Amino acid sequence: MKSVRIAGGLGFYGDSWQPIKASIERGNVRYVASDHLAELTLAILQKDRQRDPHLGYTRDLVPMLAELLPLAVPRGVKIILNAGGLNPMAARAVLLSALKKVGIRLNVGVVLGDSVRERLDELQSLGVSLAHMDTGAAIAPVRERLLFANAYLGARPLVEALDAGADIVLTGRVADAALFLAPMVYELGWRWDEWDKLAQGIVVGHLLECSGQATGGNFGGDWRAMPDLATIGYPIAEVWENGDAVISKAPATGGRVSFDTLREQLLYEVHDPAHYLTPDVNVDMTTLHMEEIGPDQVRVTGATGRPAPETLKIVAGYEDGYMGQAMIGYAWPDALAKAQCAAHILQQQMERIGLKPEETLIEYIGYNSLHGPLADPTDVDELNEVYLRVAIRCAEKRDAEKLARLFPPLALSGPPFVGGAGGIAPSRGLLGIWPTLVPRAFVEEYVYVNVEESAQ
Repeated sequence: MKSVRIAGGLGFYGDSWQPIKASIERGNVRYVASDHLAELTLAILQKDRQRDPHLGYTRDLVPMLAELLPLAVPRGVKIILNAGGLNPMAARAVLLSALKKVGIRLNVGVVLGDSVRERLDELQSLGVSLAHMDTGAAIAPVRERLLFANAYLGARPLVEALDAGADIVLTGRVADAALFLAPMVYELGWRWDEWDKLAQGIVVGHLLECSGQATGGNFGGDWRAMPDLATIGYPIAEVWENGDAVISKAPATGGRVSFDTLREQLLYEVHDPAHYLTPDVNVDMTTLHMEEIGPDQVRVTGATGRPAPETLKIVAGYEDGYMGQAMIGYAWPDALAKAQCAAHILQQQMERIGLKPEETLIEYIGYNSLHGPLADPTDVDELNEVYLRVAIRCAEKRDAEKLARLFPPLALSGPPFVGGAGGIAPSRGLLGIWPTLVPRAFVEEYVYVNVEESAQ
């Protein structure tokens, strides 16, 4: 039975690509699928694009491929990645220029049409409300502040790019697991209505999409037992025509592939395991079976699927005011009490000067900044140090900047402290995220693929 081997790439913009080298050199893979995007990433890329309209893609694209392609090209390994971000055409132009300089000749495909910001009026005229998918709020209050709006596309246009001869497929916003599903559909000949196979493919992609998180990184179990995380290997999947898969990693790499590491990744960002909605299929993970069949080998079978949803998710970003923030540190004894006293002083002074933020965050780093309301209040007297961090969101930049001016006097006019007064950050613009749904036909009719060969 025919199979295809796919390596997981990055799990986010800024992740390490060094483990991908081992997957290419020793993992016998045919494809590398690399996920660079998140909602937060789109906000970062939008700020890049505001500074320079030729930016808006993830700038790890060229450095990463400069190291990987000399290994991948001789082995015939193709690479699929969503590093195009908000500007896939600019990303390809930069990549083609880099390929030309080193004399590598490849077909680079781009998937376009996920951006719908310019079509929002048209969509609303067609009866699409664009209401917030979680709260139901109307989009009108933020409509004029929108900076980008991108739909999560599925695997179909990626398969089209592979069918057109692309050696590298560069996309914007697509569903993360679609990067992995595409080579399965292309190589194994799956039909778009074979829901169980597509569901298996999505599960495999979901297991691979977060790089080292499937191989022992960020592991919530016995993390001390994870071997040699300094040379962690990223996951590799071998997938057969019937959808069965085995997850492994390259030989002589650190980390571990096990039932426990994979089941933790399986439930990551999954709200309803019985209805994991993707653009390609509605996945039921409750029928899944995972079995360790050898060291660093787990067989994955049994996912079932239902027809894909009639809507696609859009993630839009809008200007959401300005943030001011500052920090100050307090040492034992009574570190938390000192920080709480300083916070009270700041709140009184904010009220006195008429500073009324739209949102205020007060956290005590060293006590509750990670655990929040679950922080244990019984041992606070033993805390060695606590940093008070205050952040505010204001509609106007000049208001956000007022917070930082209140912190320096605390050095001599507040509770006793030791160091840590230098944590004053300049105010910066904030981007809010607006998720909504749109009938898929209104988006997919504008999606297209373009493949171009790099020149020598």
